[in-house]
Amino acid sequence: MSEPRHLSTAATYGRLLLYVKPYWKVLTVGIIAGLLVGSSLFVTLMLLPKMVGAVEPASAVDSNTLSASPEKGLEDPKLQKMLSQAKSAIREFHLPAEIKGRQVTITWPVECSFDIVDSRGCMAWQLVALYGFFFALAWLVKNAAHYINGYCTRYVGTKAVADLRADIFRHVSGQSLKFFSGTDTGTLISRCTNDTSVLEYSVSHSIEDLTNAPLQILGCLCAIIISCRQYENYALILIVTAGTPCLLIPVMILGRKIRKIYKKSYATIAIVFSRMHEVFSGITAVKACHTEEMEMKRFEEVNKRYVKQVVRGIRLQILVSPAMELITVTMSLVFMIYCYSRGITLAELTALLAPVFMAYRPMKALANVFTTLQKSMAGADRFFELMDQDMRLPEKENALEKKSFDKSIAVENVSFSYAPGQQVLKNISFEIPKGKTVAVVGETGSGKSTIANLIARFYDVTSGSVKIDGTDVRELKIDSLRRMIGVVGQIPVIFNGTIAENIAYGTPDATREEIENAAKLANAHEFITNGNHAEGYDSECGENGCRLSGGEKQRLIIARAILKNPPILILDEATSALDTVTERMVQNALNKAMENRTVFAIAHRLATIRHADLILVFRKGSIVESGTHEQLLELNGVYRHLHDTQFTK
Repeated sequence: MSEPRHLSTAATYGRLLLYVKPYWKVLTVGIIAGLLVGSSLFVTLMLLPKMVGAVEPASAVDSNTLSASPEKGLEDPKLQKMLSQAKSAIREFHLPAEIKGRQVTITWPVECSFDIVDSRGCMAWQLVALYGFFFALAWLVKNAAHYINGYCTRYVGTKAVADLRADIFRHVSGQSLKFFSGTDTGTLISRCTNDTSVLEYSVSHSIEDLTNAPLQILGCLCAIIISCRQYENYALILIVTAGTPCLLIPVMILGRKIRKIYKKSYATIAIVFSRMHEVFSGITAVKACHTEEMEMKRFEEVNKRYVKQVVRGIRLQILVSPAMELITVTMSLVFMIYCYSRGITLAELTALLAPVFMAYRPMKALANVFTTLQKSMAGADRFFELMDQDMRLPEKENALEKKSFDKSIAVENVSFSYAPGQQVLKNISFEIPKGKTVAVVGETGSGKSTIANLIARFYDVTSGSVKIDGTDVRELKIDSLRRMIGVVGQIPVIFNGTIAENIAYGTPDATREEIENAAKLANAHEFITNGNHAEGYDSECGENGCRLSGGEKQRLIIARAILKNPPILILDEATSALDTVTERMVQNALNKAMENRTVFAIAHRLATIRHADLILVFRKGSIVESGTHEQLLELNGVYRHLHDTQFTK
């Protein structure tokens, strides 16, 4: 058995990333789109102060004065700044234009000229429109890239978590019966559904923000640095440098607490699932004992504990955003007061502060990602704890593929314990020759079903060996061993599907004719087609076969075993759920199915095993008597006592 490991946060992230790896191409497209988001945001931030500056009057001189004295207008420092901006734009965007004096001449597609300054002393509308066009284009690219980034990353997140869910189901269903006997079903369901659902939401949304938010922040940071250098104002950089730790520290502290709280809450919701599963599975007993109110109170206690833990987590999660806003607004106010004291213009203020405000949304998204990931990591911890529990039956690397059963089944000096100090079987030895029937009888808890589980290798022996044709079952491939064995249990397992699907379970290629022939041999065809089940073989069985009687369910699983047509048949009190008439019908069918097969039968009703070739009598994990029916009666021992108890007049 492999015990669960306690993983570090980095190790958990690393294992999650392995599930993203198969979709690296789509993720790469998403990351490239995220780069476009950041770069286009940077372009818009560079254009924004220029647009603001364009609408500021360049001079108090009116248009008549400018016309009469062009040189005077050119000496105006604000006009000089506009000319510099226009020349810069022509160079940056490689525009087909040139500036002469205070005029701009467009050379393509049609040659035309206009003044940089209009009659109000503001930049000409043509230049403002040009800035606006490139601003809108950059914003369009940003939003298109944001869409592609969001789609690709959420696609990758959803697919990765679907693989997580498939892996956990494959892992759990591949465990041995020992694993399931020690694990609560409701807890397993919670871990396979609730924990992965948390991961699905968190991962699919977090990858999106992780691939574009840092790039947007980087674009804003570059804009801040360029603007500070341009205006020779480095106060903002100092404020941002000092304020960033103030943003990160509360996020990190709250994130750790959130992870711990949600890990506890997921353990509690598993108990909620467990209670629901137990009550719904045993609803007949609950109704019979009239304990609905008692169960409701027990459920409410667990449910309230879960809600209390979740509310604590929500309180901390919601606290992150106001804390960030408070720090960000404080930093902005400090800088605005500083700008006011220095007499900074609106255009400069826009150039310096716009990146800060634009960075707030991705910073907030990144903080939410951190807290959401802490919440999902609580689910991931539980997920990988379950994945690291390995109680599968070991299969040798060079295990043998056995295609036929030729000689015998030998149980040699077998002892078995479910747990240390709980020995169930003690030095059991017997042989079942091919084509013979060996039956086992004994009191409850004597080890009858355990020996059947060892033959089918649902468990491994503690000591000794179980051999088929001289080969230890541990040397065989598990799938080849199971193909040779058919099991009809005491408790019929019926799945929520049609009657035909349940009969063909394990034999998916069976034709309808083969299914019906198996049902006839199991004396099930009549009840299927007599009208009680309107759709015949296509009738739904319901959950756990709730639409079938006990006898009908038992005959379906017998039909299932007959259809599989295995050379070895294990019958674990196969007729115990049947009435006398039905038992006789099924026993006749089993007698036909047992012909030319090797049968290991566990019996409660001795009448069903009178004709067995060998009967073993178990008591407290040991064989105390063995022989045919007649021989055991003559011994006048344990078997005779069981016989007389059942058949006393």
